[in-house]
Amino acid sequence: MTIIVTGTDTDIGKTVFAAGLTAALGARYWKPVQAGLADGSDAASVVTLGVPADRVLPEAYRLTTPCSPHLAAEIDGVTIEPDRLVLPEVDGALVVEGAGGVMVPVTRDLIFADLFARWGKPVVLVARTGLGTINHSLLSIEALRSRGVPILGIAFVGDAIEDSEATIAALGKVRRLGRLPRLDPLNAATLAEAFAAAFDLEAFR
Repeated sequence: MTIIVTGTDTDIGKTVFAAGLTAALGARYWKPVQAGLADGSDAASVVTLGVPADRVLPEAYRLTTPCSPHLAAEIDGVTIEPDRLVLPEVDGALVVEGAGGVMVPVTRDLIFADLFARWGKPVVLVARTGLGTINHSLLSIEALRSRGVPILGIAFVGDAIEDSEATIAALGKVRRLGRLPRLDPLNAATLAEAFAAAFDLEAFR
């Protein structure tokens, strides 16, 4: 079983959600392209949030500059070869995390939504609950659906805003998986507890 975790934007809690899902499922985690290493990597972050280090797969590309992968690669003098971005074969479940939103360019000729379409695996769309999320979420859903990407559902991160969450699920015709609150402190224990309370794991199986 492979689940792709993508988002409506950057810095919305996608990595925290992916860590919670990976730990809860006992899955492996893979971030194919990491852009921005000054503050550490998402792979390192999920380890601090409860994913065993031996269940984290190495990235296909590690880029220094914190920006869209296509530009980060150019700045770093790296050529991203799409043929290297093949889903790894693992025993059990695999959680794959994209970078930024669904329309972020991997290269000048490939965006993440198109890469997800190639993979053909179900996607969880992570969305924040703040102002603007209806527009961003519905546009992301439309971009995925127009490419035939299967959408497992939408997961929210942030304070509860019932109308926004319900409106997105209804208009987007997607399953509402749950909502992860902002956690303070954020650590492996608080994430595991919050994830178990917010989501039914059977929805991901």
